[in-house]
Amino acid sequence: MPANNDSPNERPGEGGGTPAKAEQTKSEQTRALILETAMRLFRERGYDKTTMRAIAQEAGVSVGNAYYYFAGKEHLIQGFYDRIAAEHQAAVRGVLGRETDLEARLAGVLKAWLDVAMPYHEFAVQFFKNAADPDSPLSPFSPESEHARVEAISVHREVLAGATKTKVPEELRDVLPELMWLSQMGLVLYWIFDRTEGRERSYRLAERGARLTARGVYLSRFRVLRPLVHEVHELFTDFLPGMTRVLPDPGGAGRAD
Repeated sequence: MPANNDSPNERPGEGGGTPAKAEQTKSEQTRALILETAMRLFRERGYDKTTMRAIAQEAGVSVGNAYYYFAGKEHLIQGFYDRIAAEHQAAVRGVLGRETDLEARLAGVLKAWLDVAMPYHEFAVQFFKNAADPDSPLSPFSPESEHARVEAISVHREVLAGATKTKVPEELRDVLPELMWLSQMGLVLYWIFDRTEGRERSYRLAERGARLTARGVYLSRFRVLRPLVHEVHELFTDFLPGMTRVLPDPGGAGRAD
C-alpha cells in the first residue's frame, strides 16, 4: 500500500490508540519509508544520479509528499546521520553501564559505532566525495549536521563522566569531548577506505586510538599540560573547515568568522 495515504491506520479505541497517536505513527512510518528507499537507491545508483522524483516513485509517495518530509537529498543524508547517531546512542548503553575504565569505555564506544555503521559501508564510500566538501551540507562539520554532531559529542561527554578513576579538570570538560569526537572522525575516515575483511583494521585502530586518547586525557590532569590541550583545540577551531561554527572559542569569547 503506498505510504502517501494521510488517513490513520487505527480508529479511536483500537488498541488504546488515539487519532493523534495513529497520525503520528503514520507520519513516522512514511518518513522512515522515504529514508529507507533513498538509502537503497543511493547504494544502487549513487548519490548524484538519484533524484527526489525517483525516490518518491520507488517509495510509492507523491513528489510533494517526499519534499514535505525532506526538503532535498541533502536532508535525506541528515536523516541518515541522525539515524546512525540514534542507533549509536542505543548501542553504547551496555558498555557505558558496565565499564568504568576510560580506555575500555572509549574503545567500546568506538567499536559500537563501527558495528552500527557496518551495513552502510558501501553507501558511505559512494557519498563521501560529497561529504568531504567543507562547503557541502553533507559535511559532518556543516550547520545542517549539527544535531547528529551534538549527539555524538554527548556520547564522549558521557564516556568521560562515567570514568570513575579518571579525574578531568573542570576547564577541560567541554574541550575534551569535542577533541575525542574529532578523533572519532579520523576513525570514520579510515573506515571509509578500509577494505579488510570485516573492517578488521578499523577495529584495531579503534582499540589503539582509545588507548592513546585515554593516556592523553590522563596526562591532561597535570596543569603544565593543559595549555597544550587548549592549543590543540584552538588549532582545530581555527583551521578545520567549518569548526569555527561548531566548537566554542576556548577563551570563552566569540570569534569573528
